[in-house]
Amino acid sequence: MDWEAWQQSWDRQQELYLPDREERFRVMLDLVEAAAGKSPRVLDLACGTGTLSRRLFARLPEASSVAVDRDPTLLAIARGSFGGDPRLEFVVTDLEEPGWAADLPPRLFDAVLTATATHWMPPHRLDRLYRDLLPLLRPGGILLNADHMPDPHTPRLNALDEIVQRAHQERSAADGARDWEQWWAEVAEAPELAREYAASRTIFDTRVPGEPQTLTWHRDRLRAAGFTETGVVWRSVTDAVIAAVR
Repeated sequence: MDWEAWQQSWDRQQELYLPDREERFRVMLDLVEAAAGKSPRVLDLACGTGTLSRRLFARLPEASSVAVDRDPTLLAIARGSFGGDPRLEFVVTDLEEPGWAADLPPRLFDAVLTATATHWMPPHRLDRLYRDLLPLLRPGGILLNADHMPDPHTPRLNALDEIVQRAHQERSAADGARDWEQWWAEVAEAPELAREYAASRTIFDTRVPGEPQTLTWHRDRLRAAGFTETGVVWRSVTDAVIAAVR
């Protein structure tokens, strides 16, 4: 199984929608290193194929990570590509369920990282997730969430950003990048992932996705959860990385 090829195809599919994806990762890891040094303990939340943990280890080889997700397909790609790396521990759990954190190892983390994931959650469950995360961080630890956080007060800028994004997607597609549906269609045709694909569909085909929340919404919920500071550390027109410090 060529797990690296699956990782690369996932990256290209994600970059179709996020042309500045690597830049936001760089900003996130800059802050992790500043807050925790060269060997941080990180919780990779909704890890998918392990994108953030891969960048974390490339940047900070002495780091350790606990990667949490419940998608069988993406976790299979992550496990296969990391090849048993002792720095990484996988935990299969549903972040939308109360008590999910009981499945984690008993340790405090220096940082919690998540990217392009929480907008799928209904607002009341994301609110609870923020509250769940506070006690998992050591004092001074940092939460970083990179996601869609549109500003409803800038409709014309949002419309311009949509034009820019559409043009980027057309160029990327012409260069061979797959979109979300095409990528999953390729997974469906891969016999080596047949069992995992079927399990993923059982979980997600009946799921009702949430809607992206505004930056103000995230900031208010993080403060209500008990974080002492919140702020924007990176922003495009409709996407942002919000940070919160315990």
